[in-house]
Amino acid sequence: MRVVLAEDLALLRDGLIRLFEAHDFEVVAAVDNARSLLETLDAKDADIAVLDVRLPPTFTNEGLMAAVEIRHRRPAFPVLVLSQYVEQLYAKELLASGQGSIGYLLKDRITDVRAFVEAVQQVAAGGTVLDPQVVSSILTRAQHEAPMERLTEREREVLGLMAQGRSNAAIAARLFMSEKAVGKHTNSIFTKLDLPQAADDNRRVLAVLAYLHHD
Repeated sequence: MRVVLAEDLALLRDGLIRLFEAHDFEVVAAVDNARSLLETLDAKDADIAVLDVRLPPTFTNEGLMAAVEIRHRRPAFPVLVLSQYVEQLYAKELLASGQGSIGYLLKDRITDVRAFVEAVQQVAAGGTVLDPQVVSSILTRAQHEAPMERLTEREREVLGLMAQGRSNAAIAARLFMSEKAVGKHTNSIFTKLDLPQAADDNRRVLAVLAYLHHD
């Protein structure tokens, strides 16, 4: 099984490489940032990506954002996220497709190496492996949070301009970003507002209605 690993801490990265190789995995690349991870997956043949949530430059959620991007580029590609905490917003987005091949484990709660190896194998085979604390955190947030509150400030700006009837090109010009970036924000808005893709629904209109109703 071919693994691409993204972990910024050198000692932990080296330890994971040794662990994988000891259990007959092939580590085709080990990188320390999200950009290199995405470039590596574009260039190399791999069966799964194992990555940390906190990666350079801000060490907040770059790894999880990269995981979401990987799944946008390659739907159902196996991704296992390792973290010291639950990043609820992007975790929910990562799980939203329901396609499987997803894992989210908390580092401090991994106490059995064999169980961890089996979790990697399960995700690579199309399964879903979630720490119970991750599930509990996501469900608690969903029960107490209005959908509009899930949006970032930038996403609310994009949605506000959508509500004014502006096209993606016009929004890009107004916010000084590319149309591709606007498209990514728009898809994220749809996910966070619980608007799945459907042939008979215009998600853009539904998102604007949700925005107007909230305001």
